[in-house]
Amino acid sequence: MDKWVDWSKTTRSRNYRGSGSFATFLIIGPVCFFLGILFASFPYDFPLLWTSDPVPATYYDQLETHLRFVHQSPPLIARLLNIMAAVGFLGFFIKLFRPSEANVLFDGASLVLYVIGAGVYIANIVKGLRLVSAGDWEERAAEAAALAEGEGGALRPGEIILGREDSLKVLSASNTILALVLVGVLVLQAGQWYAERKEADDEETVERAEAEKRSAAGAKKKQ
Repeated sequence: MDKWVDWSKTTRSRNYRGSGSFATFLIIGPVCFFLGILFASFPYDFPLLWTSDPVPATYYDQLETHLRFVHQSPPLIARLLNIMAAVGFLGFFIKLFRPSEANVLFDGASLVLYVIGAGVYIANIVKGLRLVSAGDWEERAAEAAALAEGEGGALRPGEIILGREDSLKVLSASNTILALVLVGVLVLQAGQWYAERKEADDEETVERAEAEKRSAAGAKKKQ
């Protein structure tokens, strides 16, 4: 741990990479970019999660068409998303290279949340988009019915087969979880800025008090 963390580095060190560094921009930029995409998806997710009104069947058709169009977009779109995610990881790598204690606390926790967000995206959102794009809901329903009747083998522990509506709801819930995780990254980065600002104000107050003491002591000596 001592070899990895530079405990002598402070917020006033020249090589300190804090909230005002370019690496912070590399983190906040992709996070805001992904939050914008999730915000654009919020109108589609709202009827499934945030209201008790019955959802018409035509809405599921519309949502499925939208998600299938998103998943079957040109490869350039997926590459841009991967590049933006990689830029965020690059920012964390820069800030956590020979980090200070403040970097470990704020940027380390931000990195944990960012990795969790990447896991939610890969495990839930990408998988859900593939299911929607395949559109084999009838086959999945038949497989679930056969397994319920004890035919065609058995499910592994913890494994379930979701239908069309449940799969779309899980995908919407994953978007919400990812948004909360990314907001957490922004909160931690803002907390780092606030901590640096507070520390600078405290040090300025101490220096001002010491300067006043020195000036008062000098005045007494002249008398």
